[in-house]
Amino acid sequence: MDKSKMFAQASTELDGAAPTTAKVPTQRVSVQTNVLQQNQATAEENRGLFTRTGTVVMNMMSGPGAGKTSILEATLRGLQDRWRVGVIEGDLQTNLDAERIRALGVPSYQITTGTVCHLDARMVARALAEFPIQGLDFLVIENVGNLICPSSYFLGEHLRVVVCSVAEGADKPKKYPVMFNKADIVLLNKIDLVPYVDVDLETLRQNVREVTPRAEILALSCKTGEGLGAWIEWLSRTIERLSQGSPVKAGP
Repeated sequence: MDKSKMFAQASTELDGAAPTTAKVPTQRVSVQTNVLQQNQATAEENRGLFTRTGTVVMNMMSGPGAGKTSILEATLRGLQDRWRVGVIEGDLQTNLDAERIRALGVPSYQITTGTVCHLDARMVARALAEFPIQGLDFLVIENVGNLICPSSYFLGEHLRVVVCSVAEGADKPKKYPVMFNKADIVLLNKIDLVPYVDVDLETLRQNVREVTPRAEILALSCKTGEGLGAWIEWLSRTIERLSQGSPVKAGP
């Protein structure tokens, strides 16, 4: 019998077969768990590199449009005289943010993720192979704008910063608690807009405190400069402490 007749017969037999009640053994495999375990292993390798080069690393996260890059520009201006700084930028497309950083005279490397809504440790590892950090005191990884996925992927960083603009609403910390809960500091940005948006700054602050009691909270505005000095001073002290070998987080 040729193959076409065999397939036709098999199809007829299957179509006419009585429904089976036999239970077929199944096995569930947690793809997410496996991916995160692999990510954790690479992140630890990244951390080892950061330790060998003596580089303190900050993962900067937020939703789209919260003002991460504007804060980063102001931060770099305040740190450049004291620390040797580099930046890894993460975006779905374009190298616009990396160009903004290079315009300040700061070395920057762009990771474009395509359709992936976060950076992971392997992306950072590949970037580090092309973007040597030897000689840097401080490396900023500006993550893709997203309040969900980036929180689950440890990159090897020592410090996590979450930016939330007042224009996003006071409910964001409660709606995205995992992101805020893992932050070392939360920056409440664009406070110059408080008179124009329906947000109470104190309510936003309280909502952050509910989901992450241990994190620092600072309010600031890149437009007016309010709060930037306190943020840069806090960050400088933290870099100093971490660079001297004080205990740091081992993971997310």
